[in-house]
Amino acid sequence: MFALNFNNTAMPIFYGKASLIDYLKPLKVLQSTIGFVPTMGALHQGHLALMQKSLTENDHTVVSIFVNPTQFNNAEDLEKYPRTLDADIKKLEALNPNIILYAPAIEDIYNGKPLSEHFDFDGLENQMEGKFRPGHFNGVGTIVKRFFEIIEPTNAYFGEKDFQQLQIVKKMVAKNKLNVIIIGCPIFRESNDLAMSSRNERLTVFERNEATIIFKALASVKAKFITNSSTEISKWVEKLFQDNPHFTLEYFVIADEETLVACTRKNKNKKYRAFIAVVVNNIRLIDTISLN
Repeated sequence: MFALNFNNTAMPIFYGKASLIDYLKPLKVLQSTIGFVPTMGALHQGHLALMQKSLTENDHTVVSIFVNPTQFNNAEDLEKYPRTLDADIKKLEALNPNIILYAPAIEDIYNGKPLSEHFDFDGLENQMEGKFRPGHFNGVGTIVKRFFEIIEPTNAYFGEKDFQQLQIVKKMVAKNKLNVIIIGCPIFRESNDLAMSSRNERLTVFERNEATIIFKALASVKAKFITNSSTEISKWVEKLFQDNPHFTLEYFVIADEETLVACTRKNKNKKYRAFIAVVVNNIRLIDTISLN
């Protein structure tokens, strides 16, 4: 279903894949480039930055808003995930009314059966997020692959905050020989350096202010990585969060950027990145920083 005037907006909005595919067909005949930014809504400046890059680099930009059930292993997290479609539409129109919005129902994507495909990501899925969120990356691979099949974008844009997800998507595209270029974009941060996330909206003002500890820790890790070992740094981070009563450290890992395997001994020919996940009041926050 295509709803042009339903939301009192000139922006093309689609709730069904069939009408979206029909709308995009003539654009593809003209060999226009199509940029794609997948989101789960509750849009913030980080999302808008991805869209702005797509608008700059492509003839047309498609944005999806879909809270994908198959990538949630926590039912409470899925239930409480913010859903703000009307406000999101206003933000998109303010950014550029020519953005093409795809906001499908679960039935339109999964035909009534929200089940994940099984993917082999060559071990990338077993690190960090994969250890703590069973099945998460099968859900990510399923929805991203489905979107690529529907939209057939030229370029797709993902934020580096979810760096493991970015590497997973690149691997999925390569293994399935999909004709799309995956572009990673820098993390967009709030004024206190907290990585922007839709989940931040669930934080209290106090929790949001206290969350500065996350990036401060990563900045210190980057400085320490010059002279300290990964083991020493990990112990320091663990102690830092043990001493903070508000945040629980789920994991901290220094890993090879390409394989995501934890660093046991530094190799000057490899690029490393620090990854962290913390929980505050049942809200999960992740962040990352390049160490090279």
